[in-house]
Amino acid sequence: MPLSITYKLDGSRKPCRAKRFICLGAGCLALLILAGCSGRREIKFAGKTMGTTYHLTIVGSYLTAAAPLQKAVDERLEAINASMSTYRPDSEISRFNQMQHTDTPVPISNAFYEVMQLSSKLFEMTHGAWDGTLDPLIDLWGFGRTQRSKDRVPTAEEIQTLLPSVGFHHIVIHPDGHLSKRQASVSLDLASVAKGYAVDVIASLISDKGFANYLVEIGGEVYAAGVRIDGQPWRIGINKPEAGAPFDQIYHIVNLQDRAFATSGDYRNFFEIEGQRYAHIIDPRTGYPVSNGVVSVSVTADTCALADGLATALMVMGAATGIELVNRMDGVECLIITRDAHDRLRDHASLGFQTVN
Repeated sequence: MPLSITYKLDGSRKPCRAKRFICLGAGCLALLILAGCSGRREIKFAGKTMGTTYHLTIVGSYLTAAAPLQKAVDERLEAINASMSTYRPDSEISRFNQMQHTDTPVPISNAFYEVMQLSSKLFEMTHGAWDGTLDPLIDLWGFGRTQRSKDRVPTAEEIQTLLPSVGFHHIVIHPDGHLSKRQASVSLDLASVAKGYAVDVIASLISDKGFANYLVEIGGEVYAAGVRIDGQPWRIGINKPEAGAPFDQIYHIVNLQDRAFATSGDYRNFFEIEGQRYAHIIDPRTGYPVSNGVVSVSVTADTCALADGLATALMVMGAATGIELVNRMDGVECLIITRDAHDRLRDHASLGFQTVN
């Protein structure tokens, strides 16, 4: 989900122990960062990518130059965009979507292949609650790239017409790095894992440069390595999941160290008709927006791509089934927030999920 940044990261030095608050709206999380006085400095830079923004904070020496780092980051992000951006007609994923035949496997890049392998696992482990072929239904409901009007609810006939073209099982991932379709009309949109994958790639890039303490954020998806400049864990704030709530209204705070964090919610992107709310999270199995009471899901995992995809999947699965799945997974924790019949927020946490407030 695209996020708005309400605090500008300008890279300037801050006074000793100066407290700064960075809020990332719409994607339901915020970052709390403290400056310190340790002979090191925070190297900060930001940019645009994947239809949103990225922000990096690296704890380094005063001799570390930011410009070469940002150049390397931008080049890596550009490569991912050229592979998996559905907004680019010449990207790998767009060319695959335009294919009208089912008999010829096409070669794909390593990055595309890695994301497709994870996508296949997400589809299987969530029993279809996560599905990267939802694009036609998302567009039908008015949440897609074509900006279709949201002034009416699609008919059952319209939804049933599109459902046969939805299903990750319509795609074949060949072991030799090729991709093919079982059904020509199927199309891919990997936005719910691609940003998380980009976070992982940039985190790996920074680590390879020799940095141990840093924070990577792309469109609200985060990886935090090591500690802040003051030696404390990075702190991630989950926004209060209510429509119209300020982006800096924090509901919970979690510590994050050598972990990824992703959040999905239904309370920023929706429309209402005759008192009924329709959010952008679509259940691939029915073709309709979810209505299970879940308003926000936050996931921590070893990789941001997995956390990103699971956050979306758990929105569809619901609290009970979602918690059951996460409790069976190694290295994954989650917080699922629901709204009950009395308009009260309820927390449903996996066994190892912890907050600091």
